[in-house]
Amino acid sequence: MAASPAAVAELEEERVTSIYRVARSIKRKQNSLYNALRSIYEDSIFVAEIAGLWPDLPLVANLRCGLWYSPRFEATCYFKSTDGHANNWSFSTSRLNLHLALLAGQRGGCIIVDSTRKGKRFPDSMSKTIPIWTCVLNRAIERWLRRMPRQIQVDGHQDLRISSSEIVERHNSADWDCSLHLPLWVSNTERAAIEDHIEEWSEQLEACGADIDSLASIIQKPLRPLWISQKTVIWLNEVPKYDSWDFTPIILVSASASHGTIQQRSTSEFSWHYIPGAGDDEESWARGLHPTLFWKHAYNLIDSGPSMCNQNASELVEKDRVYRAQRGDFSPQVTIITWKKLTNNAEQSCMSMTSELSDSMSAKSSNSERGLYWIGSTNVAVGTTVEGDNTYTCADCILNCDPKSISPCSTDDGYLHLPILSSKLDRFSLMNSLHLAIRFAGWHLKRGKKLVICCHNGEDISICVCLAILATLFDEEGCFDDGKLYKSTIITKWEMRRRLVFICKFAVNARPSRGNLKQVYGFLRREREHLVPTDPVSDVNVLEQKELGWSG
Repeated sequence: MAASPAAVAELEEERVTSIYRVARSIKRKQNSLYNALRSIYEDSIFVAEIAGLWPDLPLVANLRCGLWYSPRFEATCYFKSTDGHANNWSFSTSRLNLHLALLAGQRGGCIIVDSTRKGKRFPDSMSKTIPIWTCVLNRAIERWLRRMPRQIQVDGHQDLRISSSEIVERHNSADWDCSLHLPLWVSNTERAAIEDHIEEWSEQLEACGADIDSLASIIQKPLRPLWISQKTVIWLNEVPKYDSWDFTPIILVSASASHGTIQQRSTSEFSWHYIPGAGDDEESWARGLHPTLFWKHAYNLIDSGPSMCNQNASELVEKDRVYRAQRGDFSPQVTIITWKKLTNNAEQSCMSMTSELSDSMSAKSSNSERGLYWIGSTNVAVGTTVEGDNTYTCADCILNCDPKSISPCSTDDGYLHLPILSSKLDRFSLMNSLHLAIRFAGWHLKRGKKLVICCHNGEDISICVCLAILATLFDEEGCFDDGKLYKSTIITKWEMRRRLVFICKFAVNARPSRGNLKQVYGFLRREREHLVPTDPVSDVNVLEQKELGWSG
């Protein structure tokens, strides 16, 4: 008796589902925690070898993936691959990474580490985003040299008068390389399309208020990217000295091997599956581990093997969480959601934990004090939330934007706790809290007090709150005016960018999210409209049509 069409369809659907389940099961086993950590460890050996070729150059991690591939990073940077995607090329004035350019200028170059899972030798952040960045900075410096000011600032302190001829001789501006250097695998068509935007991006860099003077005085040779992967052939007896080049090298190291290598590997003890770019998307595999904790216990985790790796990692994460919680640090319980739970309940989600990096793996800055970054001479600082007897002794008042409150010992009435959530969790939490934050800041700053704004990582919410305070209470020069300029001018997105660039000049770890920046802009526009009623067809709306949106 022949089966009915419905029964045949049901059997076929079950067969397809079974194949899908088997494929997912294999993929889960291949992407296990042990495989990821072992892959990172193997790739870190290559990174160490490259760093050893130029030991005097600082090793820099491109957040977040690159941070896994070495225990000895001197600084971090943040270049997004999305800014280099085809037909989506961008130069972000929200992520200028000027601290990296200054570091490279001071040390004669730098080595940036990143990786990718997509089967490419290099992520788009290295293939296009960073080359665009170097070209735009070189173009801005070259323009500055052409204008030839007679007064420049050296190292941000000394004020020296240098003749035009001396500046020309020192920089040799006639040979200053402003061309776009892209890797060979980028097509000529794409290269031409990118070059069409370089002039526009250079003008944006100057217009946003970036400190081109400091760049021009410190960077003696034009920036230029070089690319190194595990397929790169390097003759060890002919490694050139970086100071012999006529440019400042930005050496881009892609840590992982491409898909052409053998994926299944084995040692005398264990067999494991190699994962290219294993450090990417850490929330999906790290089970609460972060780079600092991993490298502190790397050998124990690797030696434990596939069977014990998950258990040992869970114990380490919990011990670290308890240790930090006892010291008042932000340390939420890490929830591990199994694939079975995810399959049965698609609405269940896992809140990712943003872990604090140790001082040795964060950007170093003479401006930072106990994780604080003072914003010029504004008497305002941003930083991470820390609790202790000596917390923020250099400050008179604290504005805590962390969901977790602290008990400051050095302030009596100068403490305000605003538990602000990220825009991913609450689209209006920041906007609804800014009014109180600005009132608190204005009351204390008017009396000459020093204010610290802190959040759990010091990179996002505290930066956005600081941005709102500077926009409403300070003039364009960074001087406190109690809101006079804000009440008499129109706040545009471009003006917001200028204020953000000013903050990032001092807080080099700033990484405000697009959602939180939108809330700040929405708040400022809403408050401004309450102060001065506007006509629907006013200049405000005309300006709004011309402004650039926040980049992601």
